[in-house]
Amino acid sequence: MSVLDIAINRLDGSPTTVGQLTQGQPALLVNVASQCGLTPQYTGLEELQRTYGPRGFTVVGIPCNQFGGQEPGSAEEIAQFCSATYGATFPLTEKVEVNGPGRHPLYEVLTAVADDQGRDGDVQWNFEKFLLDRDGTVVARFGPRVEPGDEALRKNVEALLDD
Repeated sequence: MSVLDIAINRLDGSPTTVGQLTQGQPALLVNVASQCGLTPQYTGLEELQRTYGPRGFTVVGIPCNQFGGQEPGSAEEIAQFCSATYGATFPLTEKVEVNGPGRHPLYEVLTAVADDQGRDGDVQWNFEKFLLDRDGTVVARFGPRVEPGDEALRKNVEALLDD
């Protein structure tokens, strides 16, 4: 089964798949949290969306409350926070677990891929990033402290775009 076929709900609870969220485009999947020291990365994620979205790319935010309880809100609270505070226009999914026995099936696949340091396995913290090509193959993994504006991350995104 491809990553694109994995079922996940949108933030509003409606069912979808990773492929429907990414619309067959390269995508950056990020586990997000609204009360984390890294939360300001939402600004950079939205900038990626606005810069590369018109060229066939999308960011997908995946809320997670596993790290210090930093995403405690309801779906409505998360949506309101992302919209009002950061003007987020990219899709958000339901809140999921990324590690442990309750790990969402999406993260079973994502965490099998190593980052540029050769580290695979559990997600380290909020804002870990996984770059997918249009076929759903994970082509890069970036740690939580890698900013969305990081040159290497942007070069990887640009390499996946057609134009």
